[in-house]
Amino acid sequence: MKKTAVYFRIGEAARMLGVSASSLRNWERMGLLIPTRSHGHYRLYSRESLRKLRKIQYLRTVKGVNPAGIAAILQNKIGADASAPSSAQRAKRSGIAPRLARLRHELGLTLARVASQTGVSISFLSSLERGYSSASIATLQKLARLYRTNVLSFFADEDNSRRLVRSRDRKMLKPNAGVEMDLLASGNKMMEPHLFRIAPGAGSGGSYSHEGEEFIYVLQGKLEVWLDEVERYVLDPGDSLYFESTQSHRWQSLSDKETSLLWVNTPATF
Repeated sequence: MKKTAVYFRIGEAARMLGVSASSLRNWERMGLLIPTRSHGHYRLYSRESLRKLRKIQYLRTVKGVNPAGIAAILQNKIGADASAPSSAQRAKRSGIAPRLARLRHELGLTLARVASQTGVSISFLSSLERGYSSASIATLQKLARLYRTNVLSFFADEDNSRRLVRSRDRKMLKPNAGVEMDLLASGNKMMEPHLFRIAPGAGSGGSYSHEGEEFIYVLQGKLEVWLDEVERYVLDPGDSLYFESTQSHRWQSLSDKETSLLWVNTPATF
């Protein structure tokens, strides 16, 4: 007989772990664990999620590992009870690694300096530059701002400008787990349009800000956006949102299916 999966609400999970519900929400905002959502959009934690949360709790309280370091351990299985990534995994992630290292060296910055100005740990930055880790969009935006460039430059050199970009020719990026971006325009431009596809529960991995303005139009699914940790917006298909990029913003899919949306930045800051 097939066993039925057991899930716990956030209050139950918090009591079982001996932490507050706000701690679980904070760990989620840090991108450490994305719980399943019920049809009513309540957070649900499986037994496997609880095991992962116990490991997060141990790393935070006993080992004193910061959130970025925990993310590296959990996402890439670098720790006492896990082996290092395989060569194939490293090769897949290494695309941005040499660019990050080169940009930092060109600016004469040490890992310690970058860590102090971005809030990302030295160990995690080192892991990124060696191709062991993948960074959230929030982390990439912080690095791009410090390196005086945009996130796209981490992945590839700019294409020559083309007026027409056919769907089959679109460049697709995967900045972090569960997020895919199609570039809808190429070359030097004032507007930067993207087609986002976001897996259930996936998101930005934290808050970030930069110069410019942004426009979001939801095609399908449900998207939650927080501005300055004060304004909360939940967008359904057909809804749109406009805001200044200087506002701290983070976002996450609330749908149990893929969320897709048109996202436009101006000037080209991604």
